[in-house]
Amino acid sequence: MLLELIVLLIIGIIFLIVGWSIWKREKINLIHDYHYKNVAEADKKEYTALMGKGAIIIGIGIILTGIIDFITQTGWGWTAFGVCFVSGFGLMVYAGMKYN
Repeated sequence: MLLELIVLLIIGIIFLIVGWSIWKREKINLIHDYHYKNVAEADKKEYTALMGKGAIIIGIGIILTGIIDFITQTGWGWTAFGVCFVSGFGLMVYAGMKYN
């Protein structure tokens, strides 16, 4: 269980860092160029904000999964992951459909 917690925390922190870099630093190059090649220059700030927030939500879900599973030793953490993953991924899909 401790190994699972450590691995999920590391992966979650990576998602948080990447999401923060995409959102606040507008590092659009962290996203595959296929996903932003049609985004207008004027829309890149809004696009990176939504994509970054989506990655951060997924990262939070991964971290919560590790913490909840470690504390309760049940499968409820994976429910939190599912909710956060669907929300974050949905936000990313929305950004792609709106701006690409």
